[in-house]
Amino acid sequence: MTSSPLVPPETIEAPGMAAALEQVSAERMLASVAELASDGYAGRRVGTPGGRAAAAWLAERLRGLGASVRFDPFGVSGVRELYRTPVLQWSDGEMTRSLEHRREFAEHLASAELPDPRSAPLADLSAADLRDHWVLAPAGQWAQACRRAEAEGAVGVLMARGTDADGWMPKMIAGPARRAVAVIGVRTDLHRQLADALISGEVRVRASMPLRAVSAGGVNVHGHLPIGLDGPAGGPRVLLSAHFDGVGDDPGRRLPAAADNASGVAAVLEAARVLRAAPTAPVDLSVSFLDAEEAGAWGSAHHAPSVAPAVQVINLDGAAQLHQAAAVEAGGPAHALLATLDQAARLTGVPLRAGAMASDNRRYAAAGLAAIGIGMGMPGYQTPAETPERVEPDTLLAAARLLVATVWLLA
Repeated sequence: MTSSPLVPPETIEAPGMAAALEQVSAERMLASVAELASDGYAGRRVGTPGGRAAAAWLAERLRGLGASVRFDPFGVSGVRELYRTPVLQWSDGEMTRSLEHRREFAEHLASAELPDPRSAPLADLSAADLRDHWVLAPAGQWAQACRRAEAEGAVGVLMARGTDADGWMPKMIAGPARRAVAVIGVRTDLHRQLADALISGEVRVRASMPLRAVSAGGVNVHGHLPIGLDGPAGGPRVLLSAHFDGVGDDPGRRLPAAADNASGVAAVLEAARVLRAAPTAPVDLSVSFLDAEEAGAWGSAHHAPSVAPAVQVINLDGAAQLHQAAAVEAGGPAHALLATLDQAARLTGVPLRAGAMASDNRRYAAAGLAAIGIGMGMPGYQTPAETPERVEPDTLLAAARLLVATVWLLA
């Protein structure tokens, strides 16, 4: 197994750290990623059987480390759910074309529910009357198009939407307030084709958007692993966290969520295993696997207010593809924690850079805690291409070793 080089043991001041870092197993982390990304968990969306099964699996892993484990349930609202594959077709008199969902078009999160396909002429936003038409929104004017469509009784709005480098339109399940008309994102080049066809003559569109907003029950999984402590308190208090939920499978299509965030979960779990087995100085270590991050960081918002002020939080969201450096965002009174992370990064050879990490770390920082968010890449982000094969072993090793070294230095 390929591994990244470690700093020679003699350069590490904390006794035993080099030996502990060598115990980090890429094979074990890859197995965790493969498990969480497998078919049975169906993308791990909050409130689904797959999401609950993932929580149960993680609880068992923590118990296997000797942790005391508790489930912490909470409610979530406004989760966008596709309950059938949407339809989008258009015809201009010469041809009829059916588009592929998530490759050529995708749901807009502000869309109203349109369960069954509706056929109607297509109109440009400049048309005098939009009633009973699909409306083609010019680039950057989808909100204006929605307002006119709602006011004049249009069927819905088609807006331009780009793709990622692999040609997919990533899935999301939380977004802006819903409109009163259907809103569909069409791949940019096809949107231009529709505009050209509309100039040449009449275009008809047939589309559905079976997208609804639902409430769901989330559950965080918390494990407590005090290391080298005789009593319930003593030593620095550290929380390692990572969200385990994904956006969930589409109807008929897998979205494995291997990078975001099975990779982060695997690295946190492995770091906890190594720290539990290593003879560190005393540290009051906790691990939280958080639900509903994809729905708006509900799990950390629920948990953060109950965390003691002295706890230092390190959240890992993405550990799949480290390029130049890991992105790091510090919040709250995190100066000392950030300095320790920087020292650990130097010792383990992991390059760091300041970068936005819009994840659960922000909820902990907003609660007044010293909190750091770390990200090391998410290839295939929230698409069917986010598979275990794209999670790099060296990146998992770098992430887990960075966590181990940071906790070790804190202790």
